[in-house]
Amino acid sequence: MRVRQEIQALPRGVRLNVAEALQAGVTRGAALKALRTTLADAGVDSFAADARLLLCAAADVSRAELIREPEHALSEAAVGRLAPMAARRAAREPLSRILARREFWGLPLTISPAVLDPRPDTESLVEAVVDALAHRREAPLRFLDLGAGSGAILCALLKEFASATGVAVDLSPAAAAQARANLAACGVAGRAIVVVGSWGAAVRGPFDIVVANPPYVRSGDIGDLQREVRDHDPSLALDGGLDGLDAYRAIGPDLNALLAPDGRFFLEVGAGQADSVMAILRGRGLTGLATRADLAGVARVVSGRAGPNEAAGETGRAN
Repeated sequence: MRVRQEIQALPRGVRLNVAEALQAGVTRGAALKALRTTLADAGVDSFAADARLLLCAAADVSRAELIREPEHALSEAAVGRLAPMAARRAAREPLSRILARREFWGLPLTISPAVLDPRPDTESLVEAVVDALAHRREAPLRFLDLGAGSGAILCALLKEFASATGVAVDLSPAAAAQARANLAACGVAGRAIVVVGSWGAAVRGPFDIVVANPPYVRSGDIGDLQREVRDHDPSLALDGGLDGLDAYRAIGPDLNALLAPDGRFFLEVGAGQADSVMAILRGRGLTGLATRADLAGVARVVSGRAGPNEAAGETGRAN
């Protein structure tokens, strides 16, 4: 019943293509062709790749098997799994949401509706930290990930720095649970703690590195985002307030107290926001401010250090 409802909710042309793809006994090749047409008609840019990934997931086959045996008929169970998956992607739900997984920094992560879908832009932040600390790869560093969401950033850093430990903070209990699950799946849970709380108010320093990918979309721009983002990422992880900078104003006052004397911070920022974020941080006495561009040449990361004589955990907050 649910499959029929999901298909009936689609536009007529798309609905017919889904029905064709899901005929009993359909071959892998025929189903793949129909899925491509379905997703293309629905306006999915990556329709060919997404059709292949959906079919492989539903039929539990590899890409090689799909290529090698296109005439193999799909089982009834595979067809049953494929129906809702195809309908959801045609309705522009992200593939990562449908499959409940996302690869980040080479790590297979599980995602849920409670967390932001980690994207390649954020790998620029991880890369910035790894490059800055290349000479300390074996050091017992202490990381803090503010607004951790799925835990993607902390998972990546703890895999890169084998002697490091970390604390992840998120306001959402559901997101914190997802972060714990991913840290465990990546084999680093024994070196990490996940705390439910608001930014730096939830923990006590000092930390060697503080990282964050906070919400930075202007409230008025959320309606203009791609449907895959607007309709499926949690608003808590997107909405940065009127000018998109509310989170940086909240994080900035705590950085001096959270950082060790030689500690550093790395914050992801939205396109065109780097100068404004640096001005906020400079106003809080933070120093050594610099930016790092992503692969598109956009200033994506703002980094810096604690101000003189103001670091090393003066907050007195509890872990």
